[in-house]
Amino acid sequence: MSRLCIVMLGCALLTPCAVAAPRVPSADNEVLERLPVRPNDPAMREIREMRNALARDPQNLELADRLARRYFEQAMAQGDPRYVGYAQAALKPWWDLPEPPVRVLVMRATLMQYRHDFTAALADLARALERDPENVRAWSLRAAIHLVQADYAASRRDCAGLARLVDELSVVGCTAFIDGMTGSAHASREILDRALVRASDVSAEQKLWILVRLADMAWRLNDARLAEQYFKRALALGVTDGFLLAAYADFLLDYGRPLEVIALLKDWTLADPLLLRLALAEIAANANGAREHQATLADRYAAARLRGDTTHEQEESRFTLQMLKQPAEALRLAQSNWKVQREPRDARVLLEAAVALRRPEVAQPVLDWMEQTRIEDWYLRRLADQLAAMRKGSK
Repeated sequence: MSRLCIVMLGCALLTPCAVAAPRVPSADNEVLERLPVRPNDPAMREIREMRNALARDPQNLELADRLARRYFEQAMAQGDPRYVGYAQAALKPWWDLPEPPVRVLVMRATLMQYRHDFTAALADLARALERDPENVRAWSLRAAIHLVQADYAASRRDCAGLARLVDELSVVGCTAFIDGMTGSAHASREILDRALVRASDVSAEQKLWILVRLADMAWRLNDARLAEQYFKRALALGVTDGFLLAAYADFLLDYGRPLEVIALLKDWTLADPLLLRLALAEIAANANGAREHQATLADRYAAARLRGDTTHEQEESRFTLQMLKQPAEALRLAQSNWKVQREPRDARVLLEAAVALRRPEVAQPVLDWMEQTRIEDWYLRRLADQLAAMRKGSK
């Protein structure tokens, strides 16, 4: 599987990447904000060169697509949604065409799913695959979206569509992600681990996403030692990745290690998901900065609501419950989020709000999902047990 294919698959699976609906520049020369970049950063140097080339040849579709992909990769790596707006701007000549080229359909679907507009993304992917049934990017992204929506049968069909087009590690990875969510986390982790050992010529980006999924499965099985080994291997690759940082921070918070989270994320205050975890760690460690970061997050979430942006609801539910101590509002946000995406972290915020309110009945959709999927997740099971005890005690 190509580097981009793995990145897109990971993004749809790992929705904390989606921070806020990005604004699209109205003109090529419009400056929205100067992004913080390191001098001589090779990725940004490449982007500048492609952007200048596209300005000279704005109808160059291949160049525009490559630039949009690179912007999207930066959004993933930095957790900064502004790059998604730049990606859309690069595709402006083709964006609203009745029949855009296939590569535009796939890239547009990529950006739509980032904004949680899964319906539009799936429609574009269906059109792309009708015209190009061997489009690996389209198959992989559709598999990931279906997984986020808990449509496991559809996701498996998409993995089957990929099977004849990609290498063994990619096929195993696609199916292992699904099996790991549906009652086979132990076996899926072992199968995927062995496939990674056997694989040759694996890019650092592809290895990172596989290791993050392995860590996630070990974590949900409450094997902290093994999960940390996978996280450390992923971090050692030296690939800047916002979701890896968020996932590892959550792992450290779950196991009572907030000082390590502060050290990990102290320079990542521009990305809302990472700032949230930093603030939670500061509160847990009684460290400086928590009040300031809480106020910053409150302002950012309020601004998102004014824009009509709901991509942040899962994160805001967590913020509202754990930092503002407002469980009723946290529940509302979690319930709204559950209508759109149904992954373990989405289940978690809803269950946590239900526990805080001592209202087991409002958690029933998530409890039904847990029973249907047979998901193995120690933290979700603990919350479900607490709700069961409340229900029993009320009788």
